[in-house]
Amino acid sequence: AGKPAKVAIVACMRKLVTILNAILRDKKPWANA
Repeated sequence: AGKPAKVAIVACMRKLVTILNAILRDKKPWANA
């Protein structure tokens, strides 16, 4: 049996990290995203 909960958490963390990296790189607030 797989661990969907763990997979979902990892996927969410990766997505958040990607978004934060994009914001820091562009140096723009969320309002402009």
